[in-house]
Amino acid sequence: MKIKRAVVLAAGKGTRMKSDLPKVLFPVCGKPMIEYVLDALIRAGIDEILVVVGFKSDLVRSALAHYPNLVFAEQTVQRGTGHAIMVCRDLLQKADGPIFVVAGDSPMIQSDTVQKLFEEFDSTAEKGSPSCLLGTICKENPFGMGRILRDEQGNFRGIVEEKDATDAQKAIREINMSYYVFDCAEMLESLDELKTDNAQNEYYITDIPRIMLEKGKNVLALPILKEIECLGVNTPADLEIVQQAMQSNG
Repeated sequence: MKIKRAVVLAAGKGTRMKSDLPKVLFPVCGKPMIEYVLDALIRAGIDEILVVVGFKSDLVRSALAHYPNLVFAEQTVQRGTGHAIMVCRDLLQKADGPIFVVAGDSPMIQSDTVQKLFEEFDSTAEKGSPSCLLGTICKENPFGMGRILRDEQGNFRGIVEEKDATDAQKAIREINMSYYVFDCAEMLESLDELKTDNAQNEYYITDIPRIMLEKGKNVLALPILKEIECLGVNTPADLEIVQQAMQSNG
């Protein structure tokens, strides 16, 4: 039985939160939002969790000290989500099989969604060895989110970030919520081809599926996320909405 691994991206400052507290430590119903992510992964049966820390990493490490089996990678300079995976390279060099990558500011993540993504990845592997499987969702107002690009047959063709999207692409409702299952070895191979030719001048993890496609690899995007999982936290107003949703859902 293959080990289930996950990487949680938790290095960002969260500038729009207007605070010196690391974004992932903002409390939701009295608990740092990243703990909801970690707890969901543990319930989903993830065996090894690697947390990428950066801004005030000592605070994040200290806050998560009660989780006994976490491994940390340090992103001393934040150059994007793709760069966050780059700093994990040495720790993942000997890993094989699937690895789940998710943002640490996704407190509404559901453990059964994580389980389903792994199950879909494994079942697809029997047919065509996927390099990447993305969990997506359609949202009425997708402003600020990466859009899922598909061809006329409905096949996944890439992700475009809001700041790089054309007006036509901004009209797309299917969005990327940063729920990825990668073949770990192929993910690491793709890192050398990441570039910073985008509006943010950063390395995007969202470019990895495109790179895999260009190599002829099998990349799938499945709109299987629950509506509640499209609630992320980028601003204090978002935080209030997530807190209300969590209280409503018990």
